[in-house]
Amino acid sequence: MEFIFNLLVILIALEFLYIMYLETFATTSDKTAQTFKMTIKELQNKNVQTLFKNQGIYNGLIGVGLLYAQFIAANSLELVRFLLIYILLVAAYGAYSSDRSILFKQGGLAFIALLLSFFLN
Repeated sequence: MEFIFNLLVILIALEFLYIMYLETFATTSDKTAQTFKMTIKELQNKNVQTLFKNQGIYNGLIGVGLLYAQFIAANSLELVRFLLIYILLVAAYGAYSSDRSILFKQGGLAFIALLLSFFLN
């Protein structure tokens, strides 16, 4: 059970690091346009690029935070749970304000990992 939990936390962290890559480093790529359902022209807008890059840093920090919490922090489980709840809240808001599928795309693994965390220890 612990192995599956660790694997899920790593996958969630990688997901958020990938989102950071799309938003911060590949802002005007075809994959970014496809992922966020935007045109390349929209992504080339300087204001949109600034917003995406800023948002990307937040997503990257969530990924790094999960890895830190899981493998370095003294109270690992508590911090991981906090971040998973944070991810679920952000996914719920994204589903409400933007696209319902965000709840499952960004929140699905986090929900499963959070549930699994209560079966540890």
